[in-house]
Amino acid sequence: MQNTQQMLLFLLRVLMGWFLFYAGITKVLNPEWSAAGFLNNAKTFPEFFQFFATPAVLPLTNFLNEWGLTLIGLALMLGVFVRLSAILGAALMVLYYFPTLDFPYPSVHTFIVDDHVIYAVLLLYLAWVRAGRVVGLEKWLSSHPKIIANVPTLRRLI
Repeated sequence: MQNTQQMLLFLLRVLMGWFLFYAGITKVLNPEWSAAGFLNNAKTFPEFFQFFATPAVLPLTNFLNEWGLTLIGLALMLGVFVRLSAILGAALMVLYYFPTLDFPYPSVHTFIVDDHVIYAVLLLYLAWVRAGRVVGLEKWLSSHPKIIANVPTLRRLI
């Protein structure tokens, strides 16, 4: 891979990481934030999404959403566990896509494809090319065979 391609891949990873980190940390720091409104207004599969807004499940839904976004973003920015975090991030983007989808319009200005679809594809691309090995902690981890040898499950995650 050429230096220009590596730099662009690094920038895509860090920018997507910042985007997710910021979205998550603002939710963590706001005690009033809740996913209930978004989930209760789902247009596609409303019963499925409203289940996650029930009083028994909502605290877990909020926690996973807040900290999931924050930690996925942090992992992408640091370039560690990129494959795992990018796949989980893509799954979150799909979960964000369907509640707003009034087929075939995710919003008034889009037709089938919206920003969540683009983010999900970008995240899957970052996982596929092992973007954490380009100016990231995964490069350092993968170059230390003792660390990898002592923790075999780590090998699958990076």
